[in-house]
Amino acid sequence: MAEISKPIIVIKYGGNAMTEESLKTNVLRNICKLQDEGFHVVIVHGGGPFIQRILSQVNIQSEFIDGHRKTSKEALKYVEMALKGEVNGSLVGMLNQMGQKAIGLSGKDGQIAIATKRYHSKTSDGITESVDIGHVGDISTINIELISLLLQHNYLPVITCIAADKAGNEYNINADMFAGHLAGELSAAQFIILTDVDGLLMDKDDSSTIMTNLTIPQTTELISNGTIQGGMIPKIESCIVALNKGAKTSRIINGTKPEQITQIAEKKIIGTTISK
Repeated sequence: MAEISKPIIVIKYGGNAMTEESLKTNVLRNICKLQDEGFHVVIVHGGGPFIQRILSQVNIQSEFIDGHRKTSKEALKYVEMALKGEVNGSLVGMLNQMGQKAIGLSGKDGQIAIATKRYHSKTSDGITESVDIGHVGDISTINIELISLLLQHNYLPVITCIAADKAGNEYNINADMFAGHLAGELSAAQFIILTDVDGLLMDKDDSSTIMTNLTIPQTTELISNGTIQGGMIPKIESCIVALNKGAKTSRIINGTKPEQITQIAEKKIIGTTISK
């Protein structure tokens, strides 16, 4: 297999940058600029708001356990419909209109990702139990052969976070973790997570407290002492996975400020950069 000559940037795309149409257009235009400036870009996306909407439309109630959506087999069918049929198809169509050779995939295609069933650990009154949350999975292995082949021919892969296990059972995967595993296996020059904030803040209510450079041990300590909370935890954990598996740097930037995407190529100090 021929080697990939250009540096790879893996972008985890989500948040308001995905749901507002004008913002989505600007984000994708800036991603196209990265391609034009000599990078290979791989996009990984979820689509929580789109999943919630379609489940409401078909009257499937969402049950959450400690913030984790319990996903039945019936619900998974609609989750995949939202992620692949709506979100992925829209992104691919818009990128191709902008002159790219975008191609839509999920973790199932070419066995890019092999999943294992995930059980949630719940602690109550000092007792920890394993809770079945349905068709929710973790990444077991990543196979980059198909993606590498596409990059060599200047395609732009757009991947959603559905994967199957070795027995063919299908699972919804946390998009942050999916992207982190993929960025690591691809030895990405940068793993970028688009969020709705400017980066990791020491005080989540004060944008001036942004931490521009952190190491893995520092981020681990910030999780332990409660500075990093809630939905930011899986984002940081995915950055750590990416770095430990081979990505050069991980960065959290504000997807509602699309110009920050191209500033990556200009080596400007933006967002929070995490390194080993």
